[in-house]
Amino acid sequence: MRNFKCYIADLRKRVFAEVARLAYEGGDYRRMEKLPYEIVPGEVGNQRSSIFLERAIVGERIRLAMGLPLRPVAEHSLLSDGIEESAVAEKYYDPPLVNIIKYACNGCKPTHYEVTNACQGCLSRHCQNACPKNAIDIDRSGHACIDQSKCIKCGKCKDACSYQAIIKFTRPCQEACGMNAIGQDEYGHACIDYDKCVSCGMCLVNCPFGAIVDKGQLFQLIHAIRQGDEVVAVIAPAFWGQFGDNVTPGQIKAAMQQLGFAALEEVAVGADLCAVEEAEEFLRMVPEKQPFMATSCCPAWSSMAKKLYPEYRECISMALTPMTLTARLIKEQHKNAKVVFIGPCAAKKLEAMRKSVRSEVDFVLTFEEMMGIFEAKDIDVASLTEEVEGINDASEDGRNFAVSGGVAQSVVNVIQERYPEREIKIANAEGLRDCRKLLMMAKAGKYNGYLLEGMGCP
Repeated sequence: MRNFKCYIADLRKRVFAEVARLAYEGGDYRRMEKLPYEIVPGEVGNQRSSIFLERAIVGERIRLAMGLPLRPVAEHSLLSDGIEESAVAEKYYDPPLVNIIKYACNGCKPTHYEVTNACQGCLSRHCQNACPKNAIDIDRSGHACIDQSKCIKCGKCKDACSYQAIIKFTRPCQEACGMNAIGQDEYGHACIDYDKCVSCGMCLVNCPFGAIVDKGQLFQLIHAIRQGDEVVAVIAPAFWGQFGDNVTPGQIKAAMQQLGFAALEEVAVGADLCAVEEAEEFLRMVPEKQPFMATSCCPAWSSMAKKLYPEYRECISMALTPMTLTARLIKEQHKNAKVVFIGPCAAKKLEAMRKSVRSEVDFVLTFEEMMGIFEAKDIDVASLTEEVEGINDASEDGRNFAVSGGVAQSVVNVIQERYPEREIKIANAEGLRDCRKLLMMAKAGKYNGYLLEGMGCP
């Protein structure tokens, strides 16, 4: 996941920092041609088979961080091609949002079962006896081996093994994708079916080779600040701990002021409004006009529900998300302001791509991208003097939108303030695979009268 300390996370942060520095410098952006050599110095690659391969991958990461598309592998082009189109103060995400750098992909084998060295060559042969296709042979040493041409991947051998010596091998990106949108091309590299993809970002944070990357807007955000635009940042309730274990909201606000942001607000304020809207909608619609209602704040969850269960699309709440509601409030108070949402996931970038949201939210950055900007300006958030005012006060319910089950519970709390005797049944799921199961049960009538909460991220 994003918060794990590893080479891939360090590389992401370094790329974001260098792109931010380039934006602050201005001038001739062709200097980006040198960035892969600064990020990966020396003559010998440390992580991959070739230093040239490492630099090529870094180059594509730089382009994506700037909002530029991947370059075609079979054609010659400069790293800086198209930079003029991105060196602007306003640019929305162009699809596809989530991209695969093919030559960074490990080409992992498709899902299959393997016998490990833990096999003891036992005499009972439970694995062999359990296999319905006679796909398991015993070699001369007495150890089991699987004939992949016969195996139907039922997993019965794994369940039968007394030593847990048989493992199920799954490509990490495929395992993470709850939409079954990850396949492979003719070269064995991962590929995305964008008709199925909902840009939840689970594949990009689970690929151990860093081959899957989302586009960024930090380059354009910095241009907006540099040209004097009034830019207001709104930060997701999940910000606690993202910039350091002991970093306070006041220190984050002080850091944002140093960068030139006009203000910093909590999205939890919009979450409070969202809870009220969804509570009113639930009382109005369930069960008289629809069997159940699902929350709307996670764009990956709502997109998944509408793709897979279009007949129940009306059961997804029509309430605007906390991000959009907060941005709308800000633009009512500051007519010429631009709003940047700072949060944990790529799915919010998907939401901002929608034409109905573009007028409210101008930029979406992840916490990692924001940390890259801090690094570019040498800002140590933890060492700053805390702002007396801190971030605006938000309710506990609003901040609990960052907690599994917190959205539904916030809606229930609003309802019970008005109707204390009314019992509201809720069910929630996290991760799109479990979300799909939740909706399947709802479709079967198991959750009639319920408020359902789904979150694309576990």
